[in-house]
Amino acid sequence: MDKKKTNEIIDTDKKKISEIVDTDKKKISEIVGMDKKKISEIVDILENRFPNARCELNYQTPFELLVAVILSAQCTDKRVNAVTAELFKKYSSPQDFCRIEIGELERLLYPVGFYRNKAAAVKAAAEMVSTRFSGVVPNELDELTQIPGVGRKTANVILSEAFHKNAFAVDTHVLRTADRLGIDKSGDPVKVEKSVTGLLDENRLGRAHILFVFFGRYVCVAKKPKCGECPVDRYCEYLKNAE
Repeated sequence: MDKKKTNEIIDTDKKKISEIVDTDKKKISEIVGMDKKKISEIVDILENRFPNARCELNYQTPFELLVAVILSAQCTDKRVNAVTAELFKKYSSPQDFCRIEIGELERLLYPVGFYRNKAAAVKAAAEMVSTRFSGVVPNELDELTQIPGVGRKTANVILSEAFHKNAFAVDTHVLRTADRLGIDKSGDPVKVEKSVTGLLDENRLGRAHILFVFFGRYVCVAKKPKCGECPVDRYCEYLKNAE
């Protein structure tokens, strides 16, 4: 085969490859665009359904919120609020929790369950905030996650709720509803967080978290979801698969 024909074949192949790549880019762009439109519409609908949705944990300071979120693990917000209503009357600052005896703290936290682990976590968190952060709860993710008992979810709740930063926390409610609505079916909290933050305008992230929590807590519940009351059933893959 002569050099001219060889070059023609190479140029043709390059053109075909370029067309394939351009087509794939267009398809990916269209898919992302559809996903962005979908999640934005879902958040709009949930906002209409839950206009008064807010964090249901009671607190006055970032540290009180930190404590409340630690206590909320496998416990209802209602019960946590009942405990912290009395707890925060006596102890509210990191320094207060550094001084309290661990046995007394365990006694006060008994109603929230796993009271020994939670008391140890609260105590350790208070000591780190007092020593490493001069008694002030940090407002950066990498610093918050250094605190004992504070994982990525808790840190994002604090960033969004206490410091009004653009953060999206993924709890069990968000994980479940993201899966059922086909937003992210990985079951991985970090992947779900990245999916949502990549699709939704950053100034809506904190609000979206609260709305997904309310939706998962009061409509799209774990065992028997109230599909007849669902305002976003048109997007629900769980419902489509059940039919």
